[in-house]
Amino acid sequence: MSVITPELLVRFDVPGPRYTSYPTADRFVDAFGEADYIQALAHRQMGAVGKQPPLSLYLHIPFCESLCYYCACNKIITKHKEQAATYLHYLNKELALHTRHLGRGQAVSQLHLGGGTPTFLSDAQLHQLMAMLREHFAFVPGGEYSVEVDPRTVDESRLAVLAELGFNRLSLGVQDFDPDVQKAVHRIQPAEQVFQLVAAARRLGFESVNVDLIYGLPLQTPESFERTLAQVNQLRPDRIALYAYAHLPERFKPQRRIHAHELPSAAGKVAMLSRSLDALTDAGYVYIGMDHFALPEDSLSVAKRQGRLHRNFQGYSTQADCDLIALGVSSIGRVGATYSQNAKTMAEYAELLDQGRFPVVRGLSLTRDDLIRRSIIMALMCQGHLQYESINLAWLVDFKTVFDAELRQLEAMQSQGLVQLSDSGIQVTPMGWFFVRGVAMVFDRYVQKDRDHSCFSKII
Repeated sequence: MSVITPELLVRFDVPGPRYTSYPTADRFVDAFGEADYIQALAHRQMGAVGKQPPLSLYLHIPFCESLCYYCACNKIITKHKEQAATYLHYLNKELALHTRHLGRGQAVSQLHLGGGTPTFLSDAQLHQLMAMLREHFAFVPGGEYSVEVDPRTVDESRLAVLAELGFNRLSLGVQDFDPDVQKAVHRIQPAEQVFQLVAAARRLGFESVNVDLIYGLPLQTPESFERTLAQVNQLRPDRIALYAYAHLPERFKPQRRIHAHELPSAAGKVAMLSRSLDALTDAGYVYIGMDHFALPEDSLSVAKRQGRLHRNFQGYSTQADCDLIALGVSSIGRVGATYSQNAKTMAEYAELLDQGRFPVVRGLSLTRDDLIRRSIIMALMCQGHLQYESINLAWLVDFKTVFDAELRQLEAMQSQGLVQLSDSGIQVTPMGWFFVRGVAMVFDRYVQKDRDHSCFSKII
């Protein structure tokens, strides 16, 4: 791999989108509301009867028993389990509204419970939740049904309950095994606890175990993170999600408890990323792109080899162009050429549902230009290359004419070794993967227009 120069670090030590969608969520507007969402559901139903592709479901469970200082998720910190019972009541109301517009028994091939901490729910509440979902939707055999797990909140018996309920994939929040780093971010969980849970998950027959890691946390160094990577390689999860910590204390109040002077430098973060790439690929993991690794036999690796990768609001996915129904506080969904987001507070969420209304409070209807640019950005983010002809044929445009200004910007990146331009397309180089968000930003009309990136995490 080419040397990453100080000049490149300076240039790309800037905020930029993660492109779990395009346009990004900061472009959603309050003018998009319930009527627009209902129209999007109706358009889905107007497709050929029985021909609609299976749905993906995302449920946001906002509750956590303790606060992790790095967290930027929408959450409610509480030890009062009875709040979950009220929440399930409102989730059922939201499910009933979807059934009214979509009909009962829509096929679902992907489910993800995120948070917060989904395992905040008791065993009985998890049974109740899955019974509610199955009353309204039909889960297809062989689908991907995953749940985020805080290792501090589960044991083997709880994992057995999740397996019994039909979950076949787990995502464990590890972040870092270093005790000093764990203390600095207020999330202490011994490595032995995680190793025991992964062993239990394998005994119980879970198809895939994902581990989340974060680099750029306080007190981390390239050397300390390398030790964590060595332990993760011993653990050998099926997937690894490796995220850069985004320090935005002005937006996320918990992060104000993190001491900025304890954060690693941009150069230190790049060293962590570089060592992570080397360590994980040397251990046999496939670098899916940007923040995901998977073992060669994992479905994510297979999808990459077959050109079927996609990105959605949870990151890389095997479910390309799948309508995503989002349920719960602050959840973001995609139906057709629209994005929608639910109310961010429990009070507003409950009030709208009590009125018999969808709790959608903002979103976006995509223009033709949005859709073209989304296809370009997703090709770069997921495949690392783009053929002009594919865009020309799909959208009846002349790529080189329409995106002449963007191609001129990429010429500078080519001179820096980040991309290769040819008469037929764009190829992201191995070094360019470090900065693939910056490459994608060239085609982001909104970012290019206003140049205000302050709401995003830094690329490095």
